[in-house]
Amino acid sequence: MTSHSLAERVRRPVPGILPVPHHPIYLDHHATTPVDPRVADVVVNAMVNVFGNANSVDHTHGEAALELVDRATEKVADLIGSETEGVRFTSGSTESIRFAVGHAIATRRNRMLRVAATRVEHQAVLDALRIAVRAGLAQVVWVEVDEEANLRPESLRAALNEGVDLACVMAANNEVGTIYPIEQIARDAHQAGAKVLVDGTQAAGRVDLRTQDWDLDYVAFSSHKIYGPKGVGALVVSKAVVHSELTENVVGHIGTLNVPGIVGFGEACRLMQLEGPADDKRITECRDRLEANLIREIPGIVVNGNRRHRLPHNLHIALPGIPNDAVIARLRNKVAISTGAACSSGAQTPSHVLKAMGLSEEMQDGAIRIGLGKYTTRDEVDRAADEIVAAVREVTGSLQGVST
Repeated sequence: MTSHSLAERVRRPVPGILPVPHHPIYLDHHATTPVDPRVADVVVNAMVNVFGNANSVDHTHGEAALELVDRATEKVADLIGSETEGVRFTSGSTESIRFAVGHAIATRRNRMLRVAATRVEHQAVLDALRIAVRAGLAQVVWVEVDEEANLRPESLRAALNEGVDLACVMAANNEVGTIYPIEQIARDAHQAGAKVLVDGTQAAGRVDLRTQDWDLDYVAFSSHKIYGPKGVGALVVSKAVVHSELTENVVGHIGTLNVPGIVGFGEACRLMQLEGPADDKRITECRDRLEANLIREIPGIVVNGNRRHRLPHNLHIALPGIPNDAVIARLRNKVAISTGAACSSGAQTPSHVLKAMGLSEEMQDGAIRIGLGKYTTRDEVDRAADEIVAAVREVTGSLQGVST
């Protein structure tokens, strides 16, 4: 597929909607992705032409809507190697994760849920576990990581040996991009008698996930991370969870289905499965080019995460001694990047991921997350590198001026 910049894809302004006056180069695809125009087309069709309530199957309008949902369900299941009966649509990964934790708690009935979780899980997982712990419903054993955010095998083994009921391990880290060996982790967890909750939000469509083959009990991911609409996602569960007597009460379809969102999600999954490998190859080349340019021009720059096993669109850097907020402020109208996860962006609090990796405060304060996408062009990468380098030099100069 020919690469086009995001700016080139912007359609004519919709009447009554204020157009964006300026389009900075968008390199924050971990936070969200632009909707693919082909996805937008099927969403509009579902809103305008197939507008029936999928629960109202007493007439053809409802039947048509339900048929679209069924087709979308197949596409979602295909992307992560699941059967359709395991797909539960939600508003996104956060809700999916809460449903999964809630279901795991419900299956323990009158006994506290024992959980093993890595210290670098997404905030949605940490929040769900914190709520459960405060309510006296769960206790957590933490799994440590090394300086590249790789799981420490001995820490995971120790946690599983404590007799946990649920292991929470993300498929790929949302900040530094490190990819985790989910197949092996799931095998070890099951041998220890634990179910597995996988946060596949950043990994779905980019990293091999075989829900059925690997017997993954819960997998959560979101549409808006794969060029689909916001506000829709899925919790995909294993056969054992599907057939649990509590499943429909805890993770079943509730209320009116968001047919346009689900249809868009399904189309995004189809396109990701069809075009993802080729897109990832080109994105990786652009990422490596950007990385090389920054390393060449910025003394002391550090690339974080596992550079051999990381997401293709991820580049996480640290600029020791250079405040990341000062750099990003200078890039605000030029290049869209972030200091970290969208859920904590602007919070001015240290990243729990970088802290768990053991990075110094100086490294944490200078951390910047860059996320490329399928519409990122080589020209944009070169221009972004120039802008980032210029911003770093400007901040460095101002700091040197203050010190003198």
